[in-house]
Amino acid sequence: MAAKLLGDRFARLDSSLEPFLNEVTVIGMHYFSPVPKMPLLEIIVTPRTAEWVIATCVAVGKKQGKTVIVVNDGVGFYTSRIIAPYMNEAAHLLAEGADVEELDRALVEFGFPVGPITLLDEVGIDVAAKVAKILHGAFGDRLGAPDVLEKVVEAGRLGRKSKKGFYTYDEKKKRVDESAYALIPFGTQRKHLDPREMSERCTLQMVNEAIRCLGERILRSPRDGDIGAIFGLGFPAYLGGPFRYADALGAGALLERLDYWHRRLGSRFEPAPLLKEAAAAGKRFHAR
Repeated sequence: MAAKLLGDRFARLDSSLEPFLNEVTVIGMHYFSPVPKMPLLEIIVTPRTAEWVIATCVAVGKKQGKTVIVVNDGVGFYTSRIIAPYMNEAAHLLAEGADVEELDRALVEFGFPVGPITLLDEVGIDVAAKVAKILHGAFGDRLGAPDVLEKVVEAGRLGRKSKKGFYTYDEKKKRVDESAYALIPFGTQRKHLDPREMSERCTLQMVNEAIRCLGERILRSPRDGDIGAIFGLGFPAYLGGPFRYADALGAGALLERLDYWHRRLGSRFEPAPLLKEAAAAGKRFHAR
């Protein structure tokens, strides 16, 4: 009898809270590492997240001194989704024989604060590999990562946290750890690849995926996409973010470069549908 009464009370309580629960559901607050230094907070919402919940989380982020963007829920949210193809392309370049130091230098000279292989070591090579598999499962071969990093992880080279990665961490001056080359294609016989092509391939992957996110309404606006890429991922600030960069190049010119790499390297460079639409209509992503 007591159990029945208790069950009835919980049923009534659940019924009274149902409208509230249907409205609030879940909200995500994605901070970036190291949290005290990284300025971005990415807030992730669903169609049923209450406006007051969103407003409260935005206010909390601002009080913490963060620059806040609000994005819609989806695998990888916004920032993780657009950094993945950028990192995947760096891994493809390693598999083609790119020199670690030359690859990192190419992207730093383009304007990123650190190169992709340095970033890989900082994030954790195992973490990056796991995220890549999740995104591959969600989006197919377009976001598939090459298996070039599998032997590196199996060898216990996880990056800075294990003090072993593509760089050394037990010396005063960090340098490329030549012994890591034994675990990837071409070994120590690295190739000299064109720095401009390396930086273009990695950067266009990020820009193209950002445009996909806008087309799929993960992003609410090009402005949020630019802010998220600059403050969360270190996209070169002088370019204004992926969408300002796309507008500066022109949708047609950007489409031509992606088509070029699409023909050469396959489906991972397939242009975003929204980019094709913008190029056909001669439109910009930002209003002038």
